[in-house]
Amino acid sequence: MTAERQNDLAVAQEIERKFLVGSDRWRDSADAGRRLRQAYLAETDRAVIRVRIEEGGRAFLTLKSAAAVVVRDEFEYSVPLADAEALLRLRHGSVLEKTRFLVRHAGRVWEVDLYSGDNAGLVIAEIELEAEAAEVDFPPWLGREVTGEARYYASRLALAPFPLWPEAEQRGAGS
Repeated sequence: MTAERQNDLAVAQEIERKFLVGSDRWRDSADAGRRLRQAYLAETDRAVIRVRIEEGGRAFLTLKSAAAVVVRDEFEYSVPLADAEALLRLRHGSVLEKTRFLVRHAGRVWEVDLYSGDNAGLVIAEIELEAEAAEVDFPPWLGREVTGEARYYASRLALAPFPLWPEAEQRGAGS
């Protein structure tokens, strides 16, 4: 296979780790945040399809491999806002509402999602990495890692919102 053909077959990948947030100290370094609404249109054992609308009117359709692991295939496409609003009505589960804050720490940017609506009370931090084995200096406000725990993935939160979890599980996840 030629190098050119290999490049044509390259797959977009997301390398991401997820953590619960252990304290509000992240707010000291956070930007103003932006509100997001997103919903899931389909989920199989192999892939999920999401529509997201960002504050300011930008909208995206995203396809991701379904496995709850560090490295996942991800394809994202801009869509017209009107189309995204119509797609929200085709969802399964609830519309996820959150404010995403960008937080700088040790030369990296963390995304802290403060959920509202059906998932109020849940705060998750994510970091996208250039390689699975990348070195990361963890901020002191992080809680335990939940990468690979499917219930913390947004597609699952749309079907089983955080406030419906048993109380003991909620206490372990709160900030």
